[in-house]
Amino acid sequence: MTEIQDAHPHAHPLSPLLPYLALGLGLAGIGISAIFVKWANAPGPVSGFYRMVIAASVMAIPFGIQAKRHAPLSNRHILYAALAGLFFAGDLAAWNTAVLIGNAANATLFGNTAPVWVSFGALILFKEKLRPKFWSGLAVALLGALVILGGDFLTHPTLGIADLLGLVSGFCYGMFFLATERARDRLSSLVSWWISAAVCSVALLVMSIALGMPLTNYPIETWVNLLALAFVVQVFGWLLLNYALGHLPASIVAPTLLMQPVITAIFGVPLLGQPISLVQVVGGVLTLGGIFIIHRSKQS
Repeated sequence: MTEIQDAHPHAHPLSPLLPYLALGLGLAGIGISAIFVKWANAPGPVSGFYRMVIAASVMAIPFGIQAKRHAPLSNRHILYAALAGLFFAGDLAAWNTAVLIGNAANATLFGNTAPVWVSFGALILFKEKLRPKFWSGLAVALLGALVILGGDFLTHPTLGIADLLGLVSGFCYGMFFLATERARDRLSSLVSWWISAAVCSVALLVMSIALGMPLTNYPIETWVNLLALAFVVQVFGWLLLNYALGHLPASIVAPTLLMQPVITAIFGVPLLGQPISLVQVVGGVLTLGGIFIIHRSKQS
């Protein structure tokens, strides 16, 4: 997964096909993030820390330029961006751990249940009304989740725990979106992203140290994959998806992003040796179908 925020919806691309190309490449970039996490084989909070701190360092100069251009920044909205960073730290710690101990495709699927939690958060915090279509979508998504959870718990309890961690990551990802939405009222996409990335890095560092997880002495393969997480997923994937979001309607981008678990599952077969079972297919189709219905209910 990656942080995705709106850009400038009325800008004109150099070519009408460029936003679609950016969307496809960006989706591929975040879709293989679970592969890098698995190959890095570092504790979840540690791999999340390096992913974010490297990406934040790379984008520090562009952030400084934009922050100076938009000064003074609203303290209240800086706090919203910082809160988003804390939630994203929880998301990465839970999701990375789920990928390590369980099935990468399932972890990614449950990590993408964010629209469900966003809708509940909007209902509780902002008193938004949820349409009947939302509840039908939720029922379908929950049925799919129960199919996968039940199958995994019966196969091996560890797989079921990984699925639950995936759901925790989806909740944190949803709360990240709600906090980011508030931050973006007054902060640019890059400024909001960088503040949340910096806070996320600090939170994951503290978490890693508190849990006694090693930050050094990893083999070269681990460092290569941590760099890939930072550049391919967090920088490359984020920039391309934000470019696409600036030129394509959300009605196209949001459902397309639901393909992320599918990409992870496809790559997971040859690269991780994780075959796709019939239970996963049925549960995955139901879950993604339910999330798609929830998306549509928000746009109605």
